[in-house]
Amino acid sequence: MTINRRFFLKTFGLAMLASQVPAAAQDNPPPPAILKPPRLKAGDTVGLINPASFLDPEDIDFVKKELAKFGLKVKPAAHVRDRYGYLGGKDVDRAADVNAMFADTSVKALIAMRGGWGGNRILPLLDYELIRRHPKIIIGYSDITSLLLAIYARSGLVTFHGPVGTSSWNPFSVNCFKRILFNGEAMMLRNAPNTGSRGNPQPQVRVTTLSAGRARGQLVGGNLSVLTAMVGSPYLPDWKQKILFVEEIGEEVYRIDRMLTQLKLAGILNQISGFIFGQCTDCDPEEPDKSLTLGQVLSEHIKPLRIPAWYGSMIGHIPNKFTLPVGGEVEIDAGTGTIQLLEPAVG
Repeated sequence: MTINRRFFLKTFGLAMLASQVPAAAQDNPPPPAILKPPRLKAGDTVGLINPASFLDPEDIDFVKKELAKFGLKVKPAAHVRDRYGYLGGKDVDRAADVNAMFADTSVKALIAMRGGWGGNRILPLLDYELIRRHPKIIIGYSDITSLLLAIYARSGLVTFHGPVGTSSWNPFSVNCFKRILFNGEAMMLRNAPNTGSRGNPQPQVRVTTLSAGRARGQLVGGNLSVLTAMVGSPYLPDWKQKILFVEEIGEEVYRIDRMLTQLKLAGILNQISGFIFGQCTDCDPEEPDKSLTLGQVLSEHIKPLRIPAWYGSMIGHIPNKFTLPVGGEVEIDAGTGTIQLLEPAVG
């Protein structure tokens, strides 16, 4: 997580929970039945939402051009160009945009324009019953983790951790996006090969196994900082037998340690059946000789769980990224670092 978003979470996270979440709401409601959104097809209209930080208005033209390559049309939300300090508009307006796009019968999917900070602020303002009545693809990552998890937890809708509008729409990311959201393939996700000096395919990003083995369950997760900022709220799912994936940016190793400790103390880690840490971008310690390594911290927290686990998947703040179904049924293999979808994530 970037420094700016970390500051916002630290400053406002506890205040938001205290002011908007009643004490009785700390116990999450029973999970609703899983609901898959319809798949995308050429000619569909995609709603552009901006539930987090403000954007450059020129980004809309970029996204329109990129999505046109899929045969998609775009419909910017009413307040997508707004700015309120560091936010992309006021909470009530950003939430209204999300609700309106789900209600709009001409819109077949929602793509978040960017991350930053602000998603947690609008969770109490989303109409989860409306969302369940009008299931659609919603995709993003980073701060959009809050919406993906809350919508899945409160409406049962499978959501998607993948590119935002301003992402790099490179061949690897596009291939995964299309196969899962257009074709409805139950594909296997594995790190992209890279041709080595002798012409042998090698992973672009190395997978490091923490504990070998296979596990099945619903895939749930996102940005680690955003997820931990939601702990104690009624917007996280039931964690029993889930496959947890996380990623991070701009956080030193001791902060990763602190956040994993929070998940442990909250009783989340001891419920999951598998663990994947994607990429920790720009997470190198300022003074390596005075720090643990990321591998050490992950080993100390995850190995005692005795569940299949690894780190290094192509998930996170990197150009080439998977599209992952939050709530989708998968089987993971920690020895190979692969995620096998067990069924289509779209209807």
